[in-house]
Amino acid sequence: MTSLVIDARHNGPPGSGNGGWTSGLVAGAVGAVDGLVEITLRKPPPLETALTVAATADGWAVHDPQETLIASVTLRADDIPAVPPVSRTEALAASGRYPGHTDHPFPTCFVCGPQRPDGLRIFPGRLPDGRTAATFLVPTDRSPAVVWAALDCPGGWAVIDRDQAFVLGRYAVAVDALPEPDDECVVVGEPVHREGRKALVRSSLYAPDGNLLARAEATWIAVPG
Repeated sequence: MTSLVIDARHNGPPGSGNGGWTSGLVAGAVGAVDGLVEITLRKPPPLETALTVAATADGWAVHDPQETLIASVTLRADDIPAVPPVSRTEALAASGRYPGHTDHPFPTCFVCGPQRPDGLRIFPGRLPDGRTAATFLVPTDRSPAVVWAALDCPGGWAVIDRDQAFVLGRYAVAVDALPEPDDECVVVGEPVHREGRKALVRSSLYAPDGNLLARAEATWIAVPG
């Protein structure tokens, strides 16, 4: 058994952990940051709270001090296809169309919140083909959890719109290589399938030279209005 704490800086919706960052921490706690594990968020991850991570019969479970199941982890057999890259110029233009600049369900999100000068400031806007794209300035304290976080919201914004907020429900990331600190990378996302309240999306992170760094697949859940 091990433990982890999501510090208050790494929030998503107010009062809870960013789903991508949380999932990256959980993957690290089970020793599988670079492997294919899939994290399912069962409850909003609490901030500044000691969470326990323990092995189960089919994976791992994350509990809060009251023994509430916060997340479950399983091994994933399927690989994750990459989203095709776009140029830095296209990504910058897409970021200029980021709808979250003026209409954001969680404007203080660590990853994509316009009200977070200390966040990752990834602003994914739509491309003409329905994908999203943004540039990403890699922080000096880069880590696998940062990569998991960076791939989170660009996938979500492929389905988020003015009338419907979504939150991360299930997430898997394959990290091929970590980005270099202070590099300006490109992250792209795409919608894959939607059924009812669930939307399957993918996202990918590319280095400035065009090399693929990481791939993600996620299920986002529409929040009831």
